[in-house]
Amino acid sequence: MAKKNVVITGGAGFIGSHLTGRFLAEGFNVTVIDNLITGNAKNLQHLMNNPSLRYIQQDVSKPIEVKEDIHFILHFASPASPLDYLNFPIQTLKVGSLGTHNALGLAKAKKAAFLLASTSEVYGDPLVHPQKETYWGNVNPVGPRGVYDEAKRFAEAITMAYFNVHKVNVKIVRIFNTYGPRMRINDGRAIPAFISQALAGESLTVFGDGSQTRSFCYVDDLVAGIEKLLFSNLNEPVNIGNPNEMTILEMAQTILRMTGSKSKIDYRPLPQDDPKVRQPDITKAKTKLGWEPKILLEDGLKSTIKYFRENLADFVPASKTSASSK
Repeated sequence: MAKKNVVITGGAGFIGSHLTGRFLAEGFNVTVIDNLITGNAKNLQHLMNNPSLRYIQQDVSKPIEVKEDIHFILHFASPASPLDYLNFPIQTLKVGSLGTHNALGLAKAKKAAFLLASTSEVYGDPLVHPQKETYWGNVNPVGPRGVYDEAKRFAEAITMAYFNVHKVNVKIVRIFNTYGPRMRINDGRAIPAFISQALAGESLTVFGDGSQTRSFCYVDDLVAGIEKLLFSNLNEPVNIGNPNEMTILEMAQTILRMTGSKSKIDYRPLPQDDPKVRQPDITKAKTKLGWEPKILLEDGLKSTIKYFRENLADFVPASKTSASSK
């Protein structure tokens, strides 16, 4: 039987590279398209000798051309951390709009299934807790986070339009906070910032009083959920994340304990529009996909801390950046 062909935009990024490895291991041909604005070719280095992998360096906001048949397209191209989309606001909006349009056009032309990587950020600073897929969100479109939030909300809208008008087989995964190896230490998210600060003996930067909550999912669990959604018959958004909610201060304290660091906690003012709570309702994923996270927080953090210990020298110290609650 001929191998199925998968295209992953943003495949050199944190989550994209884990998806690339998963599909290669399962016998697919994988084409990664990434312009490396926030991705890193090193994330694919261990896979580059695999003859089933092809890498194309390109901005998907420009027209995408792939000659071969394509069976699945996973659209993960986008800056995804607060520092990234604050540094690249126009690129974030373009990849969410033009990039999604181009990827959907390719899916339509190739009669491929299309999976959009959306985000819990479509819920904004939620007034409903936990967040169900039926919640429409509380987003400030002109605030500093609006470029990412609204790019993803538009991406969801055009994805559903291609489903309704062109009958493209679409999937939308709303990804909640995810962590694991290959995160960039200096991308401004809480876990990599805390780990790098703890390992360097620096103070851990906590915004506000640290009482804002997040729900952290290990990347292997997330990838398993995404794959189940891709091969399902669902065509509406599905939350994939870990519903075990904790405060940012609790996460900082956990990382101090697990790294054995004597670092202190440095409290800073809370950024504008920073969500106060974040917890997925995963009822749909459990009932429709048979998926729920399995990896315990401490087990996932052990692997993540190990990765950062081994790669710390490759990154800018977290003290040179500013962390976020994301």
